[in-house]
Amino acid sequence: MSIPVAQETAPLLLIQRRIPWGLLGLLALAFIVVPLWGNDYWLNAILVPFLVLSLAGLGLNLLTGYTGQTSVGAAGFMAVGAFATYGFLLRLPELGLPVALLGGGIISALVGLLFGLPSSRIKGFYLMVTTLAAQFFLEWLFVKFPWFYNYGSSGTISAPKLALFGHDLNTPLGRYLLTLVTVLLLTWTAINLVRSQVGRNWMAIRDMDTAAAVVGIPVVRYKRLAFAVSSFYLGIAGALWAFAYLGTASASSFDINRSFQILFIIIIGGMGSIAGNFVGAAFISLLPIFLSHAGQALFGGSVDAGQLQNLQKIIFGVLIIVFLIKEPEGLIRLLHNLRDRVRQWPLRF
Repeated sequence: MSIPVAQETAPLLLIQRRIPWGLLGLLALAFIVVPLWGNDYWLNAILVPFLVLSLAGLGLNLLTGYTGQTSVGAAGFMAVGAFATYGFLLRLPELGLPVALLGGGIISALVGLLFGLPSSRIKGFYLMVTTLAAQFFLEWLFVKFPWFYNYGSSGTISAPKLALFGHDLNTPLGRYLLTLVTVLLLTWTAINLVRSQVGRNWMAIRDMDTAAAVVGIPVVRYKRLAFAVSSFYLGIAGALWAFAYLGTASASSFDINRSFQILFIIIIGGMGSIAGNFVGAAFISLLPIFLSHAGQALFGGSVDAGQLQNLQKIIFGVLIIVFLIKEPEGLIRLLHNLRDRVRQWPLRF
């Protein structure tokens, strides 16, 4: 008995709806092409920081882009995750790397919940000042008390031996795969979270918290939950930044400049967008490298390295302003508009 063609193609159509082919191509590129052809420079200096910054941007976007709560203390919560994970790996090595990462994220979530308590009474600029205070307090805390960095004279934490189920992860490829798998799992969780009732409540609070309270949404509870979830993501991103990328980190590795960098990622990429975090992180990570190579090609060695770096900052700032004026919803909106025009070509372009 022959099977109708519609029944044969139905599963393929269902897969195509659930998982876009472009996403499958990106996954194949990340898991197959990069491990086979990527060199140590690309893995260590470009792909790992890009993935970690994408995860940090995702954590901040859940708080700012989806819940509408301004924060400039993202790097402080990253520091909590890094130092907590280091403490677990150092003092309880039998827990293993996955549990240590999870523990660092949970500790960071609890700290974020603590600093998110004022969100029940204040918002906007005043809440931003509160998170700024959290940033400086956490930096001071990890410098003041040597217990956090195991009483080392340099005040830094170094990555213990990274291993998972007996496999050594201290190679560039091992750190890349660890970061990639962690980012993908947390991104998948975030996608399902924002599509759930929790995500819809967050967006209702973002659009108008008074109206959300009127329709029965417990606004205070969901604001605090947003702080906890955001800090959980930032804590794991901080641990990966310290151990998978830097190898050695200190409190200064998570200073206010890092917080602004993460904030710029979600502004440039697009607030309230999962994919926008990856686009913004790519812009932040890759544009300075492109400008550096372009400067060397145009000027050679005739321009001082310091002047070239200042020129890069000027160009970088101008491009950010241009993008924000052209499309305030971020680069992800520009990419969506370009995709729609390509689909309608040649009728419209």
